[in-house]
Amino acid sequence: MSAAAMSLASFSRPLVMIGCGNMAGAMLARWLGAGLDSAQVTVVDPGRTAPPASGVTLLAALPEAFPASAVVVLGVKPQSLPDVAPFLAPLVGEGHLVISMLAGVTVESLRAVLGPGANIARIMPNTPVALGKGVVALYADADTPVTDAHTLLSPLGLVERIADEAQLNLITALTGCGPAFVFRFIDALAQGAATLGLDAAQAARLALATVEGSAALAMQAGESPAVLADRVASKGGMTREGLDVLDEGGRFVALLTDMMRAAERRGVELERLAAG
Repeated sequence: MSAAAMSLASFSRPLVMIGCGNMAGAMLARWLGAGLDSAQVTVVDPGRTAPPASGVTLLAALPEAFPASAVVVLGVKPQSLPDVAPFLAPLVGEGHLVISMLAGVTVESLRAVLGPGANIARIMPNTPVALGKGVVALYADADTPVTDAHTLLSPLGLVERIADEAQLNLITALTGCGPAFVFRFIDALAQGAATLGLDAAQAARLALATVEGSAALAMQAGESPAVLADRVASKGGMTREGLDVLDEGGRFVALLTDMMRAAERRGVELERLAAG
């Protein structure tokens, strides 16, 4: 079943969102669009003057208690955690599931400030979750139940459970940073065509449509993108000539590897800063 077809109409746990910025707001919009009852949702965000959607309860400060089975989504900035944690910790009990979006803050660090009994999962969503075509990397300890987390996250796109929390930075480099990298590729494709004489606006339209169609084709082809590329690259043809430039000396793969290595390295640095 596609993410767009996933329904949350039967999802019964209350949802409390601590912070509701751009990413959390996009996720909430998808959840409501998938049938989640807005009356189940409470947003705690002192920076908001109006609820993000009709029927959603907006609070400027943490309540005195969370509903017994609430899913609590942490969407504040990582640097705000030390200010929030002392007030949040007394509210989190064994019946709650905490889903953290805080980049660089490990489950161990969260448990240290929220208490050893907290059920904690970490996620790293990317921007296409707004369309239900995102990727959400999900990590939790082996003994933390995540069935409800998976159900809640599924309307956002592909939910990928990872076993090693240390890989979250690399996965973030691929999927979290990936949309920006793809945007840059689309722009470079258009700029290349414009440099060679095509109208810039026309080149931009064609590049965007080409990438959209190619991605859709790759998703349903049942074969790897490498196989698809070779299949359309006839010997001596235009496509093969262009691919040979990309493939020469492995430089295209090497460039993208360096790109993701740099992003991953920064993620590790941010994790160390968050740990103090």
